[in-house]
Amino acid sequence: MRTVIRGLGELCITGGLVLLLFVTYELWGTGRYTQQQQDALGQEMIKEWKAPKVTTEKVKLGKGLAMIRIPRFGPKYRFVVIEGVELADLRKGPGHYPGSALPGQVGNFVVSGHRTTYSAPFNRAGELRRGDKILIDTREKQYVYQVTDRRVVRPSTVEVTAPVPFKPRARPTERLITLTTCHPKYSAAQRLIIFGELTGELPRAAAPASGK
Repeated sequence: MRTVIRGLGELCITGGLVLLLFVTYELWGTGRYTQQQQDALGQEMIKEWKAPKVTTEKVKLGKGLAMIRIPRFGPKYRFVVIEGVELADLRKGPGHYPGSALPGQVGNFVVSGHRTTYSAPFNRAGELRRGDKILIDTREKQYVYQVTDRRVVRPSTVEVTAPVPFKPRARPTERLITLTTCHPKYSAAQRLIIFGELTGELPRAAAPASGK
């Protein structure tokens, strides 16, 4: 009996170590991968911003589109927004829904991001309150959005990404932003949605740093 108990104890310890290693990789290992991608894509994006602008220029899937900053999360918070929301894209950072409005445009600029793992760009999204600013840096401008509302919805509620959220047939007249992420943390049972509207535009004074 003692041998059996000892064996079960050793199995539990081994299982615990394996679980600990897995959690460590999920939180640290995936974050390191994302940071490496962020650094590379940020440098590439800034280099393109400094080059002469091409009229027909379109950001390719998987490449950097803009930079997102959220003052409530501190001065060091910044992420390159990737064009695309496939799994491979979101592992690099927050992703822009292809087909939704671009920064500053009339319509809905929709950005999705991980709440845990892969540097968890939207980990603190639940802290955002009405009036908080969301800053989006592009080649020429910084667009200032202001949080107007937040909702928790089912994953099937895709109407939040419409040009006019919850009104997929309506014609947009405002310049909006929508952030989407999983809810609650460590679960994909629901989605946390942050809504905002454009309140100002500023010249982009300097190229932002690429790392967090």
